[in-house]
Amino acid sequence: MDEAPVTPKLIEARGLVFTAAAASGPVQVLRGVDLDVEPGEAVGIVGPSGSGKTSLLMLLAGLERPTGGNLIVAGRALGTLDEDALARFRRDEVGIVFQAFHLIPTMTALENVAVPLEFAGRRDAFGRAAAALAEVGLGHRLEHYPGQLSGGEQQRVALARAVVAEPRLILADEPTGNLDRATGAVVMDLLFGLRARMGTTLLLITHDPALAERCGRQVRIEDGRIVSDTPNLRLAAE
Repeated sequence: MDEAPVTPKLIEARGLVFTAAAASGPVQVLRGVDLDVEPGEAVGIVGPSGSGKTSLLMLLAGLERPTGGNLIVAGRALGTLDEDALARFRRDEVGIVFQAFHLIPTMTALENVAVPLEFAGRRDAFGRAAAALAEVGLGHRLEHYPGQLSGGEQQRVALARAVVAEPRLILADEPTGNLDRATGAVVMDLLFGLRARMGTTLLLITHDPALAERCGRQVRIEDGRIVSDTPNLRLAAE
């Protein structure tokens, strides 16, 4: 009997170290992180403030460079890529949703969502952007500017922008942190629904235990190290 082919891991981190500059001198934020993530997994990243969660996300997105160790994401060794290659990696493979919405204030919702597709040279950028906005319930707000939208609507635009190119990896850093509970619940339902439809890998940084429970795994970081990595047995049983 032929063996099933081995699917490459989407994320492979070995001995990952990150040192940040500070007024008082260099600060070692990550202290030897090992992490494997399979394609299609949803992983909740939890831990106290200042533990290194956001720094890990920035490394995975290619927005910061590791100080030491090896990091491979979507088959690319990020530590070896130049800035142009990192920009292409983010364009092609990663969607990011931050706590702050990071929308361009002088662009409409439609234009904000179309930006990554335009960078990729997609001729159907605006059609795909309109479809993505409709999927998050904003098909009627295409021509509105961020200042004309509520916080929840702005985060839904940011979510549409993150998924419009159907990336292999979504990174979400406290995406409901600036929203009230009811609005945040709507945004998270959309995020998990889109992830499930596309089969996209999700890494979600959150302080909310209920959100972390929606992920298939929970990885806890303390003082720059992973101290636990546990499957969600309830989800595995469903």
